[in-house]
Formats: sequence, C-alpha cells, structure tokens
Amino acid sequence: MEIRDLPAFHASLNAVATVLLTAAYIAIRRGAVRVHRTLMLTASAVSIAFLTSYLIYHRAVGSIRFTHEGWPKTLYLGILAPHIVLAATLVPLIVLTLRHALRDDRERHRRLARITWPIWMFVSITGVLVYLMLYRWFPSAELAG
Repeated sequence: MEIRDLPAFHASLNAVATVLLTAAYIAIRRGAVRVHRTLMLTASAVSIAFLTSYLIYHRAVGSIRFTHEGWPKTLYLGILAPHIVLAATLVPLIVLTLRHALRDDRERHRRLARITWPIWMFVSITGVLVYLMLYRWFPSAELAG
C-alpha cells in the first residue's frame, strides 16, 4: 500500500466502524451483552487503526484542499465543519465510555454511551462522505499550501 492509497483505506475503516457500531447497537437492544462488548471493542480497534493511519497520512502529505466552488464547496464545508468538531470530542468520549464499560459501571456507561454512540456514528459516516467528496465525486483535491 502506498501513501496515495490511504484515503480509500481510511474511508473503508470508517465504513467498517459504522457497520460494527450499528451491529453493536442492535446487539445491546436485544440484550446480547457479550456480542455488544466484542463488537464495540472491535469498533474501537478499527477506529484506533484509522486515527493512527490518518495522522501518518496527513503528516506526510499535509492538508488537502477542496477546489470546487459553489454548492459543492458549501455542502463539503457543511459536512466537514461538524465532522472535525465532533471528531475532536470523540476520543475522550470513547475512552470514558469504554472505561465505564470495562469497570462494569453500567449506569455511567449507558448514560455516556447515549452521547458517544451517535457522535461516533456521525463522525464515521461523515468521514466516508468527506472522502467521497474529496477523491471521488469532485476529484480535483490538491495539497494545500
């Protein structure tokens, strides 16, 4: 795999995280705590792999500029802005939510998971959308500055 392949890899990891998070939600709603735990730990590992690879990629290539104007740029920035803000809050939320789960503090885990899970889903889904907009739908993205 080359550095230019990493954005597609990142989008794939985000898509996998979305599937795992959805399956984990269904599992816990059905009372399958062990399945839920396995799926959530797997989603966490996938997200750690994503974040590690994402940081390596952007350290190597820098920022990527979205070059289209008009409605595509408005849409892109409308997706990107909340994606960035929520992604920045996500790491500590995941850590705290997992901490409560691993300590079997189900009440705190449940309370925090009701905040963490939808943010994680949003960030995973919008991560795929950002990739599609930058590299597939409007593929004239270029390195910034």
